[in-house]
Amino acid sequence: MCVYLFIWSFKWITMEASFDHLKNQDDLSGVCEEDILADPYVPSLKWSDISLRQWLDKPERSVDALECLHIFSQIVEIVNIAHAQGIVVHNVRPSCFVMSSFNHVTFIESASCSDSGSDSLEDGLNGQTVEVIKASSPFPSSLGSEGFRSIMTPINALSETSCMQSSSVYAAQISLNEGSGECRKMDGRHVEEAEDKMQSFPMKQILAMETTWYSSPEEASGGPSSSASDIYRLGALLFELFCSFSSREEKSRTMSSLRHRVLPPQLLLKWPKEASFCLWLLHPEPSNRPKLSDILQSEFLNEPRDDLEEREAAIELRKRIEEQELLLEFLLLMQQRKQEASHKLQDTISFLRSDIEQVMMHQTNFKRKSRSCPDLEKDNHLPLNLSSTTRVENTDSAGLGSRKRFRPGILIPDLEVCGDNLDDDQNEQGVLFKYSRLMKNFKKLELAYFLMRGRVNKPSRRQFVKHSSISSEGRGSIVLNERSSVNNLASKESCNDNRQGGWISPFLEGLCKYLSFSKLKVKADLKQGDLLNSSNLVCSLGFDRDGEFFATAGVNRKIKVFGYESIVNEDRDIHYPVVEMASKSKLSSVCWNRYIKSQIASSNFEGVVQVWDVTRSQVVTEMEEHERRVWSIDFSSADPTILASGSDDGSVKLWSINQAILLLHLGMSIGTIRTKANVCCVQFPVDSGRSLAFGSADHKIYYYDMRNIRVPLCTFTGHSKTVSYVKYIDSSTLVSASTDNTLKLWDLSMCSSRVIDSPVQSFTGHMNVKNFVGLSVSDGYIATGSETNEVFIYHKAFPMPALSYKFEIDPLSSHEMDAAAQFISSVCWRGQSSSLVAANSTGHIKILEMV
Repeated sequence: MCVYLFIWSFKWITMEASFDHLKNQDDLSGVCEEDILADPYVPSLKWSDISLRQWLDKPERSVDALECLHIFSQIVEIVNIAHAQGIVVHNVRPSCFVMSSFNHVTFIESASCSDSGSDSLEDGLNGQTVEVIKASSPFPSSLGSEGFRSIMTPINALSETSCMQSSSVYAAQISLNEGSGECRKMDGRHVEEAEDKMQSFPMKQILAMETTWYSSPEEASGGPSSSASDIYRLGALLFELFCSFSSREEKSRTMSSLRHRVLPPQLLLKWPKEASFCLWLLHPEPSNRPKLSDILQSEFLNEPRDDLEEREAAIELRKRIEEQELLLEFLLLMQQRKQEASHKLQDTISFLRSDIEQVMMHQTNFKRKSRSCPDLEKDNHLPLNLSSTTRVENTDSAGLGSRKRFRPGILIPDLEVCGDNLDDDQNEQGVLFKYSRLMKNFKKLELAYFLMRGRVNKPSRRQFVKHSSISSEGRGSIVLNERSSVNNLASKESCNDNRQGGWISPFLEGLCKYLSFSKLKVKADLKQGDLLNSSNLVCSLGFDRDGEFFATAGVNRKIKVFGYESIVNEDRDIHYPVVEMASKSKLSSVCWNRYIKSQIASSNFEGVVQVWDVTRSQVVTEMEEHERRVWSIDFSSADPTILASGSDDGSVKLWSINQAILLLHLGMSIGTIRTKANVCCVQFPVDSGRSLAFGSADHKIYYYDMRNIRVPLCTFTGHSKTVSYVKYIDSSTLVSASTDNTLKLWDLSMCSSRVIDSPVQSFTGHMNVKNFVGLSVSDGYIATGSETNEVFIYHKAFPMPALSYKFEIDPLSSHEMDAAAQFISSVCWRGQSSSLVAANSTGHIKILEMV
């Protein structure tokens, strides 16, 4: 094999600069990954390489004769090539050689001619020096002088200091591996610390002693250095290869005795031939030391040549095997992942087939029922039948886009041209409109379908009980045992009225509602007359029992009641409230009594809860037990005389309105729930007064049974920031909002566990990281605000927004608040209708409707 020798230029350092001076220089460049990669020393090195000094000083190193001869032979070849060019290699020392993982040796340091020359090299070569980087194999072919380049330089070149500097490359490698890749100053102190971590012998002391150990007797006495001095250094290196040490003291003592040709008895007994060869190389008289040609021709190196060649071949074979194993591992891993993806795809196709069969079975049953009813049969001749479609395959493409559906007699319009007016036309166009919405949102709906199917297929140790939602239309749903598999879903069919089994009912309901509306339309824009107030931030909105009036409250310290119909139907420059009630403090929340139409409760920033009679614009009762701001209040639907409030003082208080009236308008709480964090929201369920939920600044939602308020019945822990709102969608479902940018849906039937950390659904799309932006629910629809000044509408079945509307910038308030800082501050549905009222941080109020 050929030996490659690369000669690189390097910075010259004068003899007057001692090592102690160099290591303390302020301008000594630091070493970082980019510097090392750009350094001319490094191209032949790999990060897995270590210096021969590190390899020799491993405490666990055991001497392998063939391995040591393999290393020694490569170093002899390097020195021989240099000598053939008339160059004396001064740094034949372990710290100036690097070993790869397969024991290939590389010389990384400068070799300087002696200032006075030698008997064979002194003429014309005293001023030459060369720096060599060489990746060698043990049996190089001869190279001519053109393989080298001599660089003329001052005679006084300090090779020892250069060697110390080059060691910083390896210290930098250690630091980069242990740290985060940051550039670090690798001065003498850092080199020492980094090397100490990798070996038992401190690098600084070893390098300092190494110079003494590898100096020939003539150099120690001040004589000139010659090629024979390199032979002496080869002897010292051969000795260190075959001798291991258990301590630094033993190593220092033995290496110091080497100059006197005193070898340890164990070396003489175990390696007599090697010891004899060492003594020959270490002869005190330079003239009695062998030449390099003698060493290369000696039986010591040539007898094990066959073994060395066999070892080299074995090493090369092992290297190839490791490379093949790496490639094989990559291919097997890729195959495994593709097989897993294939199995998942097959499973998906399998339950899709099962679901299609199940839906078709339901459809067949409904058609059979419709034939038995003459009135239904009479109207059952819609020109657009989604099931009777003709599928046309485009064989030129294998993608989903190659499959088109055509309905007989119907011209399919361009989906991008389908506007928002389709739902205003005939029934046929209404179906086409839904189909258009379906295609435009196909990816989102696909994700929602798989999420819902994953919940149905998820195994569970318990069986869900049957619950009925209490929407205005009296819809209900059957929730199956989660142990049931996809294959037996058809056996669970139930066709009573409009109910369907398993996943079909909630998904179909969500799909229909998701596709029913295309946008939020402004029905009315409320223009207030309170333009002189410095801040009009609306903190809370609320409709009365019948949806006839709605109230606003905020930092302007006023509760304003507006008539809904008058706002919608009368186009006025300014809308004045029907009733206006002033508070002493900024208002945080308002809530109408769900039974007593004229009664409304409010909470303020000073911790006071008040109940007002709207018809008389007077306070009925006032409750002042909270010590800090009250964020939220709510009337019980089951008992309209019970009111709950949550405060920054970490408590939820329960109040009795009747008792407060008997106590001359001064309310006293009838119960207190204490927590460790601020309470931001409270909510009673729609149909019961036996439970209460509230959200807290500790990121949790607490669900209490009112018959035992000492400990929560269940705690929901899925949010990562403050829980700002909680609302009941129905008796078994709760939705929460948080400043972690999410809404989460919780199944209350899971409350047999004390702590639940996995929501049924997470809703994302809006932005909410700082402010309270409002939350309201109606018939499965969830409205919330966003810090992008938008209103978002979700449906409980799907995690993505169905609709959104962005408030335009109010020119009258833009000077008071940066446009980017405006946000939606409150939203409220008008009962179970498709209309809602929304307000933003500038006091701008709009009545929106889903169309």
